[in-house]
Amino acid sequence: MAPRRPYWRGYLKLSLVTCPVAMVPATSESEKVRFHTLNKETGNRVVSQYIDSVTGKPVKDEDEAKGYERGDEDYVILTDDDLESVELETVRTIDIEKFVSRDKIEWIYLDTPYYLTANEKIGDEAFAVIREAMKAQNVIGVSRVVLGRRERAVVLEPRGDGIVVWTLRFGDEVRPEKEYFTGIDKKSDAKGVAALEKVIKKRMKDWSPEMVSDPIQESLLQLIADKKKAKPAKKAAKSKKDDDGKPSNVVNIMDALKKSVARELKSRKAG
Repeated sequence: MAPRRPYWRGYLKLSLVTCPVAMVPATSESEKVRFHTLNKETGNRVVSQYIDSVTGKPVKDEDEAKGYERGDEDYVILTDDDLESVELETVRTIDIEKFVSRDKIEWIYLDTPYYLTANEKIGDEAFAVIREAMKAQNVIGVSRVVLGRRERAVVLEPRGDGIVVWTLRFGDEVRPEKEYFTGIDKKSDAKGVAALEKVIKKRMKDWSPEMVSDPIQESLLQLIADKKKAKPAKKAAKSKKDDDGKPSNVVNIMDALKKSVARELKSRKAG
């Protein structure tokens, strides 16, 4: 697979060591089946556009702007130049100022992963020095970076020859577990625990990405393949109705998918 285009370019800094780096998303949903919204009467795609709420007229791309509401239907308009004027240093530099033990970061704070690599050959050595120093101390770095005009707290974890950057959820985004776990009975039956421990040991496996495969996605792809075979590709829409006067026969894949999922769930229960 060809390297993905960097999502972010900038510099990684630790004390006096600095190197150019590039960051790409570590996950992707591009392989997922996506649907277009259609007019089922014609089979044509439905398009969306921004409409002025008062005049009712479409708004051109160049006329769109961001606004902050300061009163009822009263907004402060911010241009791209305005937003760029308040950019922080973290727009282009990940400066690692703190470190924590690798096993101390709670998973619930981890949000989105990215792969961080040296962006230029000249920076390979500096990048490797930072990576190996963190490995040797078994720590992860804590820093901040601006992504999508928003400053995010991040942690940097050395992984293989690169570094994985995780954006973190902010503290006020994580609900305290005590509010939900209070009142749960702490007692447990010792014999029951011992019995389930044996079950767990028998079911232990080595981790594999296949454990989190998407059976619905696979069923959907098969369903679409079957639909393609059963129905020839549509050539061109002549009018709202076919020549025989009947509405165009648009295949509603979502209805078919619901039936397919229902059958699969039924078969699982039966098994």
